[in-house]
Amino acid sequence: MNPKTRTRLFNLARIVISLALLAWVLSRAGPAQLAATARAADLRLYALALALALVGIFMRAARWLGLLRAVGARVPARRAVYLYFVGAFFNTFLPTGFGGDVVRVLEIGDGATSAQAAGTALVDRLTGFIMLFVLALAALPWAYGLLPANLAWAIGGLALAVLAGSALLFEGRLIRRLTGRLPRAISPAGDAWIGRTYAVITAVGWRGIAGALAWSLAFNLQLIVANGLVARALGLSVSPWVFFAFVPVTTAALLAPISISGLGVREGLYVLLFGQVDVGQTAAVALSLGVYSLDVAMGLIGGALYLGAGVLGMRRKVATDG
Repeated sequence: MNPKTRTRLFNLARIVISLALLAWVLSRAGPAQLAATARAADLRLYALALALALVGIFMRAARWLGLLRAVGARVPARRAVYLYFVGAFFNTFLPTGFGGDVVRVLEIGDGATSAQAAGTALVDRLTGFIMLFVLALAALPWAYGLLPANLAWAIGGLALAVLAGSALLFEGRLIRRLTGRLPRAISPAGDAWIGRTYAVITAVGWRGIAGALAWSLAFNLQLIVANGLVARALGLSVSPWVFFAFVPVTTAALLAPISISGLGVREGLYVLLFGQVDVGQTAAVALSLGVYSLDVAMGLIGGALYLGAGVLGMRRKVATDG
């Protein structure tokens, strides 16, 4: 089987999985009940959540721009914002949440090499997860009484694993030592593309990482508040501490390339997690779809910008490493 056929089959499988999971969850929640819940939603609170999602794109673009500057890249701020909107489009409508990161690397344009774009995009993504799970750990003492003990311990263990793995990646020396015997073409210690990209990751420095974590704190607080606003718009009364515990888990799970933008997976997780705090299936699915609609709105803005840039011939190619 050639690679193109394999890729098409994988994508088809992801579409089928998305549709099957979504159909199963919707059938259990009840389409009529979901429609009634949506009609009763407070649109003012939802509009505020939508505005926060828009601000979140600019926050993440600023975070990435700071990382690019930390490694000597000179990418205009408006270019970083544009690419983050375009990335939102690909993340929303491709089978994996990493699609937008690839597009950012491929279309970075003048001012950065492919290794700089890829390395900083990875650090950008990881610092977001680090701070998200830091917030989850900080909230667990208050959320512990609201959650089943085994779920609270699982969230805490996952958070610690993310923090430890990220610190190991950023420090660099141990990973280079462990991978030094690998072929140079695939070793982080080598001088091929992977090695150059990993050199960018470690070149960001702790000062650059600290700046990215500060932006990540602001963004993830926005993300949690937006989830809470959607819940309030739907008439749900859920403790804010629950969102601090659950949002990191759902966000991380959506990166698994088994569905289109997490459709079906997200809804199932919301039913599973929020069911632990007495939120019914219909309400949990409505909450999940409401949060997803924020991503769709940002993705549509990115798609319009990408289409406009293509029509005007403004898309750029990635700079080579020379």
